[in-house]
Amino acid sequence: MRTIRIHVDQPLVTGDELDLPAQAGEHLARVLRLGEGAPVVLFNGDGGDYAAILVHVGKRVVRARIEGMQAVSNESPLPLTLAQGVARGEKMDLIVQKATELGVARIVPLLTERSEVRLDPARAEKRLMHWRAVAASACEQSGRARLPQILPAQPLDGWLAGLPQDGALRLALLPEGSRSLRSLVFAPAGGLLVVGPEGGLGERDVGSLQAAGFSGLALGPRILRTETAGLAALAGLQAVHGDMG
Repeated sequence: MRTIRIHVDQPLVTGDELDLPAQAGEHLARVLRLGEGAPVVLFNGDGGDYAAILVHVGKRVVRARIEGMQAVSNESPLPLTLAQGVARGEKMDLIVQKATELGVARIVPLLTERSEVRLDPARAEKRLMHWRAVAASACEQSGRARLPQILPAQPLDGWLAGLPQDGALRLALLPEGSRSLRSLVFAPAGGLLVVGPEGGLGERDVGSLQAAGFSGLALGPRILRTETAGLAALAGLQAVHGDMG
């Protein structure tokens, strides 16, 4: 039987009862047609799955009681940050969704030299909330009990200036990149992977990355679209150095 997992953005305690988020409750009641006594799994990103049962299914409110908690240990041993040039429309949703399924620890939407997407403060905040919801939904489906951190969209140079010197391997997908997946050696801090937007990284971007200690990573002889490149790299890195091998 399929396990129904629901992200709840609040503390979860065994024995407590809580009203489920409206969209999740409507899906359970109207689409899946679950009734009182049906089992569900709740999680809030703290690393645990909380077994629960539905104790009330109404038109507007669906309430669950938490029966117990089980720790989930399926996070990748390779912490990876995907710094992605913001892509247009649904492409960015796809990138966030699939990167979450692939176990990425952090996603940084970047505004680069050739970025075609422009975000004013109000739109940037709205997009951030949307991307975090996409990631939560991907965690529901993939079984992750920890949500990847998604930072606000920010200029490349500003992000580079704030990077800690923690030993994380600094990589950028570049057509002229010379490093291969199998040649890489990761420290405990993992790695940072920069991917350009639709138009690729500009000369100024590449100069800034090189000055910040980033080296070019090559994936093969074909040019990949922005919505493919980062995901292919993440899958390769997880297969060679993470937990997909």
